[in-house]
Amino acid sequence: MADRPGSDIERIAKLRLIRSENVGPVSYRHLTARYRSASAALEALPDLARRGGRRDFRIANLAAVQREMEAVDAAGARLVFLGEANYPPLLAEIEDAPPALAVRGDIKHAHRRTIGIVGARNASAAAIRFARGLAADLGAADIVVVSGLARGIDAAAHAGALSGGTIGVIAGGIDNIYPPENAELYAALYERGLVIAEQPFGTEPQARHFPRRNRLISGLSAGIVVVEAAPRSGSLITARFAGEQGREVMAVPGFPLDPRAQGCNQLIRDGATLVQSAADIAETIAPFGAARLAAGGSRFSAPPPTDADDSARGAVTALLSLTPVAVDELVRLSGEPPAVVQTVLLELELAGRLARHAGARVALI
Repeated sequence: MADRPGSDIERIAKLRLIRSENVGPVSYRHLTARYRSASAALEALPDLARRGGRRDFRIANLAAVQREMEAVDAAGARLVFLGEANYPPLLAEIEDAPPALAVRGDIKHAHRRTIGIVGARNASAAAIRFARGLAADLGAADIVVVSGLARGIDAAAHAGALSGGTIGVIAGGIDNIYPPENAELYAALYERGLVIAEQPFGTEPQARHFPRRNRLISGLSAGIVVVEAAPRSGSLITARFAGEQGREVMAVPGFPLDPRAQGCNQLIRDGATLVQSAADIAETIAPFGAARLAAGGSRFSAPPPTDADDSARGAVTALLSLTPVAVDELVRLSGEPPAVVQTVLLELELAGRLARHAGARVALI
């Protein structure tokens, strides 16, 4: 394998950890903070899951993980792990930052000023022309454009930004080109931009993968610009993620009678910044300066190692239901230390009994 930061043994352990059953981005953070290494966390998984009520916990197969790493290399891509110096700095800030990313292209684009542009797949010709021109102007201002390599606005934004730098975030594995008609655009990004995937190599994109992809578009960006979006569209999901992540939310206004403009107009009515030019965007994201990009670290710290006894486990579990509740609320109501509450939640998640939701909320499955 190609030379990489850190030992190959620990990198393999990191990938095994995130590929193991019921281990998500948040639980990965807690596990690696608690056990100080992915190797030690792997050893602890079965016992933690047993405490949560699961006795048949499955750790990711070593040979399968090694094959995945080799396949990524063979495809001309590479893996970047959370905590490594070349991991995208703004993405590392979000609570559920992916522990492992497959990337192909120039990772340096993810360390520059970035703005996300998203919008309708069935966009109007005027909106496509505007998105392409806006992206070109942003590139001329040394701002990298992030989008989802989909039809319509995404493809237009990438095409316009090629000369200045652009990042495509995809819903499937790094080897999957979707939609197929964007194959030439993918090839252009491999050479002149960057393509990023969270899903394992070989994954075909499915409906549930696209919202997860959308949180990465916003997480990689100082702000999101929406260009044409119908109500309840994926673009509005991206805008919601941006707001939750502390990013700027911007929208291009449209004709009120066009359904494709209703989402943008609603965003503006709800407080999003109205933008008409690249200069508007540059002014809006000015607070995301070089110092913040250089800092590039997680704002989320896991509690120190603290085991939970049966009494604490019962107190926290009794407060949970199918309705999501904030973790801070569980701490307040249970009277248990935050580290103990997080341990109980980790055990339940590994056992497959707990789901994590946006805004640091959790619920029973």
